[in-house]
Amino acid sequence: MNVDPLTGAPLPPNAIQRILYLAPKVHIYQIPPATSTKGYQASTWTADNNKLQIFTARLRIVETSIPATDDNDTPQDSSGDEKVTTTLLLEDPKTGDLFAAAPYTSERTVEQALDSSRFFAITVVGEGRKAVLGMGFEERSEAFDFSIALQDSRRVLGFERKPTAAATSRTSSSAQPGITEEPKRDFSLKEGETISINLGGLKGRRSRSHEGDEGKKSEQDALFSIKPPPGSGGGGGGAGGFLPPPPSAKSVKEERRRSRQNFEASPPKQTAEDLGFDDGEFGEFQ
Repeated sequence: MNVDPLTGAPLPPNAIQRILYLAPKVHIYQIPPATSTKGYQASTWTADNNKLQIFTARLRIVETSIPATDDNDTPQDSSGDEKVTTTLLLEDPKTGDLFAAAPYTSERTVEQALDSSRFFAITVVGEGRKAVLGMGFEERSEAFDFSIALQDSRRVLGFERKPTAAATSRTSSSAQPGITEEPKRDFSLKEGETISINLGGLKGRRSRSHEGDEGKKSEQDALFSIKPPPGSGGGGGGAGGFLPPPPSAKSVKEERRRSRQNFEASPPKQTAEDLGFDDGEFGEFQ
């Protein structure tokens, strides 16, 4: 039989309870009030060899779901009227007796310490009173699992609501009433349509080639019909446009011998006296 975690009173038969998280050992501290609006410092709890520690407890996070009923105590099918609560229970690890309970009614019920990821400040209630206690885990992995369990519980309780896509679009459209959505235009080619592309200088050269009269065209044809000089690779001198091979040594000697014979066969050079001029020492200008 399920009972209320806070009062211990029995719950309706259709109530459902489940344990979201269980830590066999957490350390509970009597902490001083926060000196800053930012939060709590766990270093002050563990000072003086854990002087402020009260005892070691077992932690359970219990979720209770009570479906709505009609006048005849018949459960209804509508899940929107379902009542869901989450409570943090600090119990004696040996006997299971309840030491303190913290109803998770807001995100401020559990606050992480500013200087450690293993310590939290929780707000507990009992007999109409409220107090803030410090709670510390021995392992970081346990503290991480504890934070994940609270995160899932916040979604169920409605502390964290993610806006839907429709709501987001309505909000954006209402926030900017003066902006109208531009209609989409069709840029596809219709039947029979073509695209003309201008490729830089090709159009200019093509257009210039078609301009002018027949005289200019014939002049260009004559200009480009001139044969290149021999040895330039255009069909003149040697096969394939290569330079002729150098003469051999024998041909060079033969050419020198012929030049020497021609020089010896030529008549001697005539002097000034032979030509009728007197350049002697006793000329008429002496």
